[in-house]
Amino acid sequence: MRRVVPNVKVAGEGAQCANREFYGRLGLAEVMNHGWIMTLAAPAAPAAQISFALRDATAPVLPDLSVEVADVDAAHAAMLAAGAEVVHPLSDEEWGVRRFFVRDPNGLVVNVLGHR
Repeated sequence: MRRVVPNVKVAGEGAQCANREFYGRLGLAEVMNHGWIMTLAAPAAPAAQISFALRDATAPVLPDLSVEVADVDAAHAAMLAAGAEVVHPLSDEEWGVRRFFVRDPNGLVVNVLGHR
């Protein structure tokens, strides 16, 4: 596992700006912004991140958290073998990630991803 990032659902683009300013006061800086999702990270510890999303660009549900793994295909195979509920199929996204969504035992939707 490379990192775990909570995904916070926000009501509008103004909320993203407010979160950027609020968490900026705590030392986080914007490291990604696709319009529909913005990620802030700690400059000294870049794996310490939090994302704020209006929606998901290609999936029907906004995941509760994202988990970056070294081998997303192996993680997908392991989840299928265990009978886990895949909420969004394994996909190559235009922004450079390969990912799928799976529901955890608590009902949370987890975005499991790897960078291509």
